[in-house]
Amino acid sequence: NNSKDIDIIEAPDWTGITAFMRLKKPLVIRFHGSDTYFCHIEGRKQKMKNAFFEKKAIKGAKGYIAPTHFAGETSMQLFQAPLSKMRVIHYGLQLENFNNNSSEIYQRKSLLNVGTLIRKKGVFQLVEMFNSVIKIHPEANLYLVGSDSADVKTGHPSTWELMQEKMSVASKSNIHYLGKVPYHEVQNHIKNAHICVFPSLAETLGMVTIESMALKKAVVNTNIGWAQDIIDVGINGFMHHPDDIEDYVHTIDNLFQDDKLVKKVGDNARVRVEQVFNIDKIVHHNIEYYSDILNE
Repeated sequence: NNSKDIDIIEAPDWTGITAFMRLKKPLVIRFHGSDTYFCHIEGRKQKMKNAFFEKKAIKGAKGYIAPTHFAGETSMQLFQAPLSKMRVIHYGLQLENFNNNSSEIYQRKSLLNVGTLIRKKGVFQLVEMFNSVIKIHPEANLYLVGSDSADVKTGHPSTWELMQEKMSVASKSNIHYLGKVPYHEVQNHIKNAHICVFPSLAETLGMVTIESMALKKAVVNTNIGWAQDIIDVGINGFMHHPDDIEDYVHTIDNLFQDDKLVKKVGDNARVRVEQVFNIDKIVHHNIEYYSDILNE
């Protein structure tokens, strides 16, 4: 922070790492998802130490960047910070790394979910959905990619084991847990999927959603807060509340039976990402905001 080459410092909000730093340059905090935010969203009790550190760190910043309006407005409210100091700048993708030139080729009636197996990702709702989907489409398959984790609600060491207890006999043989997959291989699983399903209960944006959209996939996403910045329903994707199981099943059923809709939504999803989540454009929004902070 003493370097003459540095004009501004950016830090994440998580656990308030800058709380006791004496910085000689202006600090911008980016709301990736603080402990305060996630405890609020999930209705969990927060450790006092985390709450104290994060609040102190937030007070020491000159500006704030949030990936979505919901994440930003919620965070600013929780930290009692002035909303006028916050700017929404979405996360971005290097789109040249996300190409799907064979978007019409995929495993039919396959669903994919990518993310840690954890309650807040809506994985129990996902199992419930698939229990219903397989009654309509007995040949359907669900693929899960991501690390297993302990369950915060029950204390059980494996969420995957808890998920298996919720599976019907029919769905159990058609749900495939692939575990953690190297990042460069995840794209192949997305491309192979008929539909990507993300019924998450807690995010700030959800990168895998926009990655799937960039790869021209029809996505059935959560509709909670942050997701409102991502999808135009029926045009470039679909959204339902994770607890609205029947709505998810109805949308999945429609997509399984309508190849033209799958293609149209997938193509539109790519256009949406190019317009809103292109990192080559987003970087200029960041620079512009940094300049505004420095010129205050």
